[in-house]
Amino acid sequence: MRPDVFRDYLIDVAKNAPGVQRVQPLQEVGEERYPYGVAVTAAGRETRWQITGQLADGEKSENPATDVEGQPAAYTAGESGTSDAWLAGVIGAAESPQIAKLDVWSQREGNRTDHIGCTVFFHNTARAFVRKI
Repeated sequence: MRPDVFRDYLIDVAKNAPGVQRVQPLQEVGEERYPYGVAVTAAGRETRWQITGQLADGEKSENPATDVEGQPAAYTAGESGTSDAWLAGVIGAAESPQIAKLDVWSQREGNRTDHIGCTVFFHNTARAFVRKI
């Protein structure tokens, strides 16, 4: 899933998550530096996320993406209470058959405290990197 498509997917699944009041593309909140990203307002607090991506193995950007489906990622937010674990929980709860795995950066051993986000691994080998800004 390319970053623009993943952004739209994330907006769709996040707006239905418990406690979320609003989800918007970054451009709608005046953030022009990042072409793909979302602003999520939950529990009265806004968090902004930048989305970048890595193409699937052998894929060229000028060609359409090849979607591959499989077993959805088995991920639920842990007890850490970090914003990236929450976001990964929202993504995992949607059970997309295109998403193979989620890696939460704040839960990695030896992680930097300012390194907040997650990597979304797709079954077609593409990746989306969602970084808190």
